[in-house]
Amino acid sequence: MDWKNSRIDALLEQALVEDQAASDTTTSVTIDADLRASASILAREDLVVSGLGAVPRFLEIFARLDRRPQAQTRFEVVSHPEIFDGVRARKGQVLAIIRHNARVLLSCERVILNLMQHLSGIATNTRRYVDAIHGTHARVLDTRKTVPGLRALEKYAVLCGGGTNHRLDLASGILIKNNHISLGGGLRTALAHALERRKVGQRVQVEVRSEHELEEALEGGAEAILLDNMTPQQVAHSVERVKKESRWVPTEASGGIVLENIRQYAETGVDFISVGALTHSARAVDISMSILAE
Repeated sequence: MDWKNSRIDALLEQALVEDQAASDTTTSVTIDADLRASASILAREDLVVSGLGAVPRFLEIFARLDRRPQAQTRFEVVSHPEIFDGVRARKGQVLAIIRHNARVLLSCERVILNLMQHLSGIATNTRRYVDAIHGTHARVLDTRKTVPGLRALEKYAVLCGGGTNHRLDLASGILIKNNHISLGGGLRTALAHALERRKVGQRVQVEVRSEHELEEALEGGAEAILLDNMTPQQVAHSVERVKKESRWVPTEASGGIVLENIRQYAETGVDFISVGALTHSARAVDISMSILAE
């Protein structure tokens, strides 16, 4: 993750602005402006880490927002060489130590924790799904079911958990779904138009929900197949049919797939399994920050 990317920078800045971190009333009236402190970011449960790189960026952006001397002082963010985004951390492990002005640490505490808890929650959730299909051919994909504005960060968290990113946005690829088919004159017509009008290098994927639609898609030249809301048995049958093609056509299963049944889908031989729950149903993990005066 490029934490200095302008898009990410804007997201982190907005988080600080939303919390009015540079106008922290309580801290300004209770804490000495020159006090330095050390903050320990602690995992309070087993988790997969994501978002560590945001910590120094939050502090740098805070210094941009608050021009008072306290925000401009030297700071240091230190973590053990074995702790980095994507690693499994155990309950009680220190993820990072920040040494900075005490007022700055208190003002940025909640924003830092909010993001790390959210991203680490997604990474931890993703790792459970990836572990559940270990040893199979399939790969776990994320979806566009993300919090508006946070997609880039949430998809990064999926990577930290061992998952694979699907389309980042609507411009990233062609996926003909049910509504495109119904509004575009039927599957054959919509597929023909997509193959004719696509840009160079774009692959055309078609969502199918039945054996009949699968045949239409393959006969029409679909280059990837999304098997939507099918049972594991139906997916297995469809995968076998696709494998009879003389060309390679990747298959993906989606719809109603949860941790309890993903292994069944993976064992069908499907190439990819997309799971919206990686992002839309991930629980924030428990991470805390302990701040002590130096």
